[in-house]
Amino acid sequence: MRSIEEAIQQSRSFRNPYHKATVNLIYSGRWIINMHNELFNDFGLTIQQYNVLRILKGQYPRALTVKLIQLRMLDKASDASRVVEGLRKKGLVQRELNSEDRRRVDVIITQKGIQLLSSIEKRSEEMDRFLSNLDKEEIKVLNNLLDKIRS
Repeated sequence: MRSIEEAIQQSRSFRNPYHKATVNLIYSGRWIINMHNELFNDFGLTIQQYNVLRILKGQYPRALTVKLIQLRMLDKASDASRVVEGLRKKGLVQRELNSEDRRRVDVIITQKGIQLLSSIEKRSEEMDRFLSNLDKEEIKVLNNLLDKIRS
């Protein structure tokens, strides 16, 4: 097991355990994101595009507005309109003006998008393996601690 100090090649100690934990969370989070990016790249997707497809599949057959998609995205800094447009160009989602409010754009996942998610899901064990050094009880503790940090 590599320590965070080894991973970032730090020779000095952190100013306190909270500082170390913060750096460790940021580093570990980026590590997980990079691993997912490699997997999604095999399918021609970014992690943000995958997130939007999952959001839309969860609401299928209902459409969602871009604004609602943005609220549900993991990466709030993403430009949801740009992500949706990239998915539309790939034929994975459809955008339509709302018949009741022409300022509103509704987005729905296509069958092609659903099929792509199904293909990715076949590799879900690979995604789970990113945390395979932890047993089920440790995963529960980790989830509880992360929830507690955000509360």
